[in-house]
Amino acid sequence: MLRITASALALVLSTTLALAAAPDPAPGGAYKIDPSHSSFNWSFNHSGLSRYTARFTKVDARLDWKPEKPEASTLSVTIDPLSVRTDYPWPEKVDFDAEIGGEETFLAAKPIIFVSKTIHVTGEKTGIVEGLLTFRGETHPAALDVTFNGSMAEHPIMGVPKIGFSATGRIRRSEWGLDFAIPELGDVVTFFIETQMVPADYSFQ
Repeated sequence: MLRITASALALVLSTTLALAAAPDPAPGGAYKIDPSHSSFNWSFNHSGLSRYTARFTKVDARLDWKPEKPEASTLSVTIDPLSVRTDYPWPEKVDFDAEIGGEETFLAAKPIIFVSKTIHVTGEKTGIVEGLLTFRGETHPAALDVTFNGSMAEHPIMGVPKIGFSATGRIRRSEWGLDFAIPELGDVVTFFIETQMVPADYSFQ
C-alpha cells in the first residue's frame, strides 16, 4: 500500500513539475520564417541508385497563425530558385547551381510560390495544408503534411514568441513541365522542411 501511494505521489509531482516547466504558448498573429533555424531540402530518385538531395537557401514564409483554430490559419511561401544549393563538387568547371536555378529546362529563374487554400487538422499536432504551387510559371495543386512541434510565448534566447513546424510534401515535377531526363531522374520530388517562425515585425538586424 505504501509502495502504491509513493508511486502515485511521484507521478503527481513529476506531472506538476512538467506542467510548471512547459512554456506558455505563442499567441496568434502574423509570423515569418526564422532563416537561421529553418531548412528546405528536396530529393528525387537518381538512376535507381540513390536519392539526389539539394536545398534552397532563400525561403520567405508568412503565416497568419490561429492557435485556437489552426484550420483557419493561412500560409504563403516564396522561394528564390537561384538560391538552390547542390554542393556540386567542381564549381570551377560548371556552375551547376546556376544551371538548375536559371536555365529554361530546369527552374527558369522564376519564383516558386505556395499559397494555402485549405488546412485539415488530422491529429493533436498534425495536419495537411492544401494549396496552389507555382513554379516555372505554372500553377497546380500541392499539399504538405505538417507536424506542429510546439510554440513558446518567449524564446529564452531571442526573447520573442516562436512557433516550430516540420513538413513533408511530394509532387510530380512533370506536371509543371519539368520532365527533363525522366525516368533516369525520378519524376517524384520529395520536400523536407524544418522551420521556426517569429512575429512578422521582428527585425533580425
